[in-house]
Amino acid sequence: MTPEPTVSVVPLQRIDQAIIRMRGMNVMTDEDLAALYGVETRALVQAVKRNVERFPSDFMFQLTQDELGILKSQSVISRQWGGRRSLPYVFSEQGVAMLSGVLRSARAIQVNIEIMRAFVRLRTLLNSNQEMTRRFDEMERRYDAQFQAVFEAIRQLMRPVETPRRSIGFVKHDA
Repeated sequence: MTPEPTVSVVPLQRIDQAIIRMRGMNVMTDEDLAALYGVETRALVQAVKRNVERFPSDFMFQLTQDELGILKSQSVISRQWGGRRSLPYVFSEQGVAMLSGVLRSARAIQVNIEIMRAFVRLRTLLNSNQEMTRRFDEMERRYDAQFQAVFEAIRQLMRPVETPRRSIGFVKHDA
């Protein structure tokens, strides 16, 4: 039985970009989740606080001031005027799954399904990259030094490309 193709409620790229790495876990901020679910951040946090027993520390945690500073410097969290009065919460994959029981709307269910699929895609991608690296290491051990330059060139190609960040601000030029 072939599953029916589904129409995405939100762009998959939007979900993929909202998943960040924090404290060794892939998480999403309360602000991003609220936007995806179509609710106010305040309403999402209120619903979670009414059901806090469903969200142990490995499902959800509140960022520290230092972590918030790191996210702001990476432009993951917006810098709106006025800002928030409290530190944001972030949710792991399990925490996002638990949100579907707290936010009871048709959109929340659909968005949750898509977010779960995004987490699975990310995990699959990471696992396949680890497997490729493991196989490459095996091959490298089997072959002698004459191929060392080839292996090093391939390793360089496997490294993620670091895009230079554009400078922000003004540059004073001496006259």
